[in-house]
Amino acid sequence: MARKTINVSTVLAGQRLGIKEVDDGIWLVSFMHYDVGYMDLEQRTLQTIDNPFGTRLSPMS
Repeated sequence: MARKTINVSTVLAGQRLGIKEVDDGIWLVSFMHYDVGYMDLEQRTLQTIDNPFGTRLSPMS
């Protein structure tokens, strides 16, 4: 992104990740349907979300 390299995880190497800007220079990083962290392009860091693959609540029908 913007020719900057940010190491997210070797586990996700070669996988497609979703990114969406949520604030000026702050991007939400997603894998499949899971949000995994927030990326700061200026500082080139990734702040992970605690247990992104934990239990999810499903809406009641």
